[in-house]
Amino acid sequence: MTRLLRGFFIVWVCLRFGLDVLLLGSFDRPWLNWLARRFSWGRDLSAPRGQRIREALESLGPIFIKLGQVLSTRRDLLPLDIADELAKLQDAVPPFDSDLAVAAIERAMGRPINQVFTHFERTPVASASVAQVHFATLVDRNGREREVAVKVLRPHMLAVIDKDLALMRMMAGWLEWLSADGRRLKPREVVAEFDKYLHDELDLVREASSAAQLRRNMQDLGLVLIPEMLWDYCSTNVLVMERMYGVPISQVERLRSAGVDIAKLARDGVTIFFTQVFRDGFFHADMHPGNIQVSLDPASFGRYISLDFGIVGSLTEVDKEYLAQNFVAFFRRDYKRVAELHVESGWVPADTRIDELEAAVRAVCEPYFDRPLKEISLGMVLMRLFQTSRRFHVEIQPQLVLLQKTLLNIEGLGRELDPDLDLWATAKPFLEQWMKDQIGPKRLWNELKAQAPRYATLLPELPVLLHSYLKGAVNGGVKAGTKGAGDARQDPQSQQLFLQLLSEQRRTNRLLQALVYMTIGFVIGTLGVGLMVWLHVL
Repeated sequence: MTRLLRGFFIVWVCLRFGLDVLLLGSFDRPWLNWLARRFSWGRDLSAPRGQRIREALESLGPIFIKLGQVLSTRRDLLPLDIADELAKLQDAVPPFDSDLAVAAIERAMGRPINQVFTHFERTPVASASVAQVHFATLVDRNGREREVAVKVLRPHMLAVIDKDLALMRMMAGWLEWLSADGRRLKPREVVAEFDKYLHDELDLVREASSAAQLRRNMQDLGLVLIPEMLWDYCSTNVLVMERMYGVPISQVERLRSAGVDIAKLARDGVTIFFTQVFRDGFFHADMHPGNIQVSLDPASFGRYISLDFGIVGSLTEVDKEYLAQNFVAFFRRDYKRVAELHVESGWVPADTRIDELEAAVRAVCEPYFDRPLKEISLGMVLMRLFQTSRRFHVEIQPQLVLLQKTLLNIEGLGRELDPDLDLWATAKPFLEQWMKDQIGPKRLWNELKAQAPRYATLLPELPVLLHSYLKGAVNGGVKAGTKGAGDARQDPQSQQLFLQLLSEQRRTNRLLQALVYMTIGFVIGTLGVGLMVWLHVL
């Protein structure tokens, strides 16, 4: 009943803001345009279409606001008036009552707010889909006065999100039932992944820990600043972190007038993304413009400032290796290798013809190489890739949904900052270096260092284990025959035990020899392959 009411509410919101008229009017059919005009009778639809879409998404709640945030970066696919309105969802979501925020902070801290902060700004500085942020000042445990940002969850968020997700699960079931393409896209698994990450975003302790991990990972890169978490003041619904000063990345003209190298900024964004994905396997997965600023402080001029770590993604070593090999093959226009990797990974059926898949990938990608980003119609590329994937029954991997979303955000930011940015040329040297590090001698040395503590524990125990084993075999032989050494050779049972002991000793020696030879061969082979790959890349 609740889902049915929610469905009726969504339909009512669409009718209230005239989204049905926008949908019907978008088709190139005269009779549908006539129907749209008839549906508009009796309703005030004088507001601009972008404003109506934004207000509808705000009325539908946090999940739909998240959808609008992603779409706002795709100015290559959306009309500018709609994209400009959706961009307001990133920093102009209506705030909730500050008294509710203060009450939530006092419950979390267990004391009045004036005992926690020396100053607290009741007017929020930012309001997002699931939380809002207030600036404050406090004295930390070391007696230092710190300027901080306090993030507070919106009240009753869990119940609202659960209702929307229940409706999305129902719609995903319909999609799988009605469409073969729908089943191939695994909508139920995608919704389950979205469910997991949304609930993770509602746990601010998890967000703080993700921010701390990203801060450690990015510390030596020198391209991005991530705020410090003040753990003494963090809880599941309140997060206190270092206050950051920067200019929103969407204010390109202001950054340019301040002397920021916009082209370098665009390249640095690509480097940050590929570093997080392929080096660390742990990446910021909500990189829309509202979460990114640029520092103008002389000590960190031109660096990115990342905010809002509620949604992060992670990749296994298998995922990273597969993606890296795909990217490198793609950049080298080795479409046969791309097709082989799709088959090896199980993304397409094993009986797929490599040459046909190779030709299909080449037909989609080849026309778009060697062009600046501003001339590439990524919408057309995605549409044609979807048609190709449908033909070859490619299965969308749910664990990579966040990576796909983040890549779309990065492309949108690159287009906003520098329309002439060549994303492929910027990323290719980085990926090739990553491949050398993964396959070459450096990877072998790092693996040996990582496993050294384990080997240091196991190797001293090996002689003791062998001695215990052999001693047990000898004791068994002595117990079986108690007539002495001279008689043991004559006693058939003792002689049999003695021969078994010799056999076990020989088998152990052969096993140790094989282990030594395998280790030496593996080291030599790995060094040889790594050297060949390194020379080939050079």
